[in-house]
Amino acid sequence: MPDRDHARTLPPLWVLILAAWLVPALLSGFDTYMQNRLDGRPPEWRWVFFNSIDWLLYAVLTPIVFRASRRWPMGRPHPARKLALHFACALGMCVAWAGLGTLLRLAIFPIPADLTVSTFLRGFAGWIFTTLPFGVGVYFALVGIEHSFFYLAQVRERETHAARLAAQLSEAQLGALRMQFNPHFLFNSLNAITVLVRDRNTAAASRMLELLSDVLREVLRSDAKHETTLAAEVEFLERYLAIEQVRFSDRLRPRIDVDPAVSKASVPRFLLQPLVENALRHGIARRADAGMLHVGARREGSQLVLTVRDDGPGLPAALDPRAAEAGGVGLANTRARLAALYGDNATLDVANAEGGGAIATVRLPYHEAKGHAGP
Repeated sequence: MPDRDHARTLPPLWVLILAAWLVPALLSGFDTYMQNRLDGRPPEWRWVFFNSIDWLLYAVLTPIVFRASRRWPMGRPHPARKLALHFACALGMCVAWAGLGTLLRLAIFPIPADLTVSTFLRGFAGWIFTTLPFGVGVYFALVGIEHSFFYLAQVRERETHAARLAAQLSEAQLGALRMQFNPHFLFNSLNAITVLVRDRNTAAASRMLELLSDVLREVLRSDAKHETTLAAEVEFLERYLAIEQVRFSDRLRPRIDVDPAVSKASVPRFLLQPLVENALRHGIARRADAGMLHVGARREGSQLVLTVRDDGPGLPAALDPRAAEAGGVGLANTRARLAALYGDNATLDVANAEGGGAIATVRLPYHEAKGHAGP
C-alpha cells in the first residue's frame, strides 16, 4: 500500500472546506431569519450572523481534523486504540468549537455588565455540552470524508501505476523483439554477402554492402519509434529488396502495389521486411526459375490490410499454416509485436494463395500519425 501522505490527491483544501461549510452556514442564517419573521418579529441580525458564522468556525478546525485522520487512519493495526484517539480528538474539537463560539458571541453581542468569571465559565461549559453530540458526529463525518478521498486517490494511483507498468512491459517486449530481429536480419544479409565474395562477384558484393549500410543505419537507430508511416516502411522495404535483388539476380521480380490513399497510415516499423524475407526463403528460393513477389496495401473500412504474396510451392497441404510458421523467428516476432501494439485488433495469417504460392495477410487498425489528415 502506498504511503498515505504521498498517495493523497485531495482537491484544494480551502475550496473543499469552504464549499462544505458555506451551505449549512447560509441555511442556518436563513432559518434564524425566517423564524423571526414567522413569529412576527423583526429579524435579529446579530443572531442571524452568529448562527451563520458559528458554522464557519468549524471550517477553521477542519484541517486539524484532516491532519488527525491522516495521522491515525482507521483500521488495522490497533483499531481500538485509534478509535479511542479519535474520540478524544472529537471531544477536543467540541471544546475548541465551543470556545470559538463563545468568543464570537462576545464579539457580536454586548457584554453584560454583571458578567463574572464564574458566569462566563458556566456559559462556556454549557455551550460545550450543547455542541458535544453534534460536534462528535461532525468530527467522525469529516474523518470518513478524509478516508474516502484517500481511498479514491489510492485507487487512482493504483490504476495509474498499473497502466504505467503495462506500458513499460509493452515497451520492454517490443524492445526485446526488435533486438531479436536486428541480428536475425544482419546475419542473413552477411551470409548472402559471403556467398557473393566466395563466388568472386565483387561488384555485387560491394553494391550489397552499400545497400546494407543504408538499411542497417535505419534498423539500428536507438531513437526510432515503434510506428512509422506506410510510405516510410515501403521506402525501407525497397532498399531491402534492392539487397535481395543483388542476391537473387534475375530470379526475383518484386512488385509493390500500395494505394496512395493509405501512404500516411501508421504501421509498426519493419513490419513488412520479415514477411518478405519469409516469402523469399520459402517461396522464391525454392523455385528453379524467376519468381514473383507482390506486396500490397489497401484500406478496408477501419482496417489497413497488407499482403505479401509469392508464387513459390506454397505451404504443405498437410500442415496448418499457422502451426507451420509458428516457430519462425520473423513471423513469431511479427505476431508478438502486433499483439503488443494492438492486442486482438491485429492479425497475421499465412495461407496458400489461389493460383499457387503463399500469401501473408496483416490486418491492423487504420490510423494515421499526428498531423496527417484522414483520407
